[in-house]
Amino acid sequence: MQIVILDGYTANPGDLSWAELEALGPCTVFDHTEAEAVISRIGAAEIVLTNKTPLPADVLAALPHLKLISVLGTGFNVVDVAAAKDRGITVCNVPAYSTPGVAQAVFALLLELTNRTGHHNRTVHEGRWSASKQFCYWDGTLQELAGLTLGIVGYGEIGAAVARVGRAFGMHILANRRSGAGTIAEGGAFVDLDRLFGESDVVSLHCPLTADTAHLVNAIRLAQMKPTAYLINTARGGLVQEADLAAGFNAGHLAGAGLDVLSVEPPPADNPLLTAKNCVITPHIAWATRAARRRLLTLSAANIAAFLAGTPQHVVT
Repeated sequence: MQIVILDGYTANPGDLSWAELEALGPCTVFDHTEAEAVISRIGAAEIVLTNKTPLPADVLAALPHLKLISVLGTGFNVVDVAAAKDRGITVCNVPAYSTPGVAQAVFALLLELTNRTGHHNRTVHEGRWSASKQFCYWDGTLQELAGLTLGIVGYGEIGAAVARVGRAFGMHILANRRSGAGTIAEGGAFVDLDRLFGESDVVSLHCPLTADTAHLVNAIRLAQMKPTAYLINTARGGLVQEADLAAGFNAGHLAGAGLDVLSVEPPPADNPLLTAKNCVITPHIAWATRAARRRLLTLSAANIAAFLAGTPQHVVT
């Protein structure tokens, strides 16, 4: 079967190999594909891989040969899965490939907020230490994580991994999940969102973006948080009402936030978070370690091989 990859550059900008996918059939890789070129580029291919290139219902209707959509990632909201199901098109994704990297990114963001490593590095290179009368200096209050409460919204594989790292730092764990309350075997408790936002010193988001979770963090939730608390979001930008968060920062109602995702990516220049106080933003890179991207390609090839063998895996429709 013919395979087309619509937007391969992000997952593999040239530092990895497509060999595992190419071994499964004729394979055409495009770095990027604009919306108007999607139908012509897929053509008569039976298998398509997409990362962020949308495949809405009208596009799927124009592709009668398409049998499998394999999403190069975990989130599959770029595909109209209902339309795909109606047309008998299998859709699969790649869960859990980025878990170690995302957990690492959560604490990279949090440590930048609490230790301000990047800030102090810049001031040293600007000559401030050389000119100092003291043997050391620091800006703001440096904060230990030990003893703080880490609230995790969404307790799947990534949430559990973040909890393990948090415990290693000596943090107490609260978590929220759809299935309700209970205890966490490794220590900690499942609680409702009101308690989690009210008691946590750090809130880290790890839930999917759905109709129920869109703008989960808004002015009401922010008002529940301690003014000394931090918000970390490595999940989906749409979980946060960005104007409310910016207003909360600028009014001093929150100590800071570390964000790897925004509601629109790349963000428009007028996104209020770009100029908000104490807001560390990275360009959606938590998933993108080389090891994670290598796993992504290997698992995507495994998805296609399983489909060709008649035993599709990681099916979302």
